[in-house]
Amino acid sequence: MALDPLYLATAVEAALVAARIQKRFFRQNPDIRKKGRIDLVTAADLEVERTFRALVADRFPSHAVLGEEATGPDDVAADCRWIIDPLDGTTNFAHGLAFFCVSIALEVRGTIELGVVYDPIGEELFTAERGSGARLNGVPLRVSPTTSLVDALVVTGFHHSVWEDPGPQVAVFAAFLREAQAVRRLGSAALDLCYVAAGRFDGYWESRIQPWDIAAGSLVVQEAGGTVSGTDGSPFDVFGGHVLASNGHIHKVMLDIIDRAVQRT
Repeated sequence: MALDPLYLATAVEAALVAARIQKRFFRQNPDIRKKGRIDLVTAADLEVERTFRALVADRFPSHAVLGEEATGPDDVAADCRWIIDPLDGTTNFAHGLAFFCVSIALEVRGTIELGVVYDPIGEELFTAERGSGARLNGVPLRVSPTTSLVDALVVTGFHHSVWEDPGPQVAVFAAFLREAQAVRRLGSAALDLCYVAAGRFDGYWESRIQPWDIAAGSLVVQEAGGTVSGTDGSPFDVFGGHVLASNGHIHKVMLDIIDRAVQRT
C-alpha cells in the first residue's frame, strides 16, 4: 500500500525533536526513577513521549498511540496506530553511555508499514517503508553477505527479569559464544536491529521483548533484505514477545542453536 508521505515526514520530524530532548538531558543528571528492580525511566523518556503524543493528536486525531511510558484512552485498536519507544537504551542513557535512540513505527490495520529509528549521538537516521526499502541517512541499506556463523558477529539483549531467572537467556548466550565469531550485548534493541540491516551485525535475538522495542527496527531489517521471525521459527509478530533477525543466510542455524540451548535448560 502507498502511505501518505506526511506519515514518514511526521515520524522523521518527531525523531529529530526527540533527539533534541534527549541531548538536552544526556549527561546532565536527569531525573531517574525505577519502574522495577533494574528497569529505569528518565525525564527524557517521559518528555519525548508526551511531545510525540501531542503531535499525533494534533496532526492525526483519529490515530492511536502505543508507547512505553504512558497509557490512556488513545492506547486502543485503530486503523492507524503509532508505536513509540521514546528512549530505547534508557539504562545506557542514565549512565551516560552514548548508545540509545528513539524508535517510531506506524501500524496500519495490524501491519507495520513504516519505521524510523534515530541515534542522536551518531546522527544516524534509519528509515523504512514496507515495499520501498530501508535507508540510513537517505542511503539504501543491505544486510551482510555472511553465510557462516563462525564468521558472524551477533548481538542480543537481556530482559529486566534476567536477575530472577537467568537460566534460559544465559544458556542461549553461552551457546552462541561457542558457535559465533563474537557476541555483543549493547542495550538498545532498536539499534541492534538497525545494525543488522546495515550489515554491522549478522544476527540478533531477544526474548521477553516489548513491541515498542522492535516495531520499527524489524521493518528496517526486512526492507534491507533480512529475515525476521520468532526465536522459535514462528512467523514474526511484533506483539509475540520474542524476535530473531538475521541477514537470512544464518537464520536457520541461529534457530537451531536457540532451540537446543532452551531444551537443555
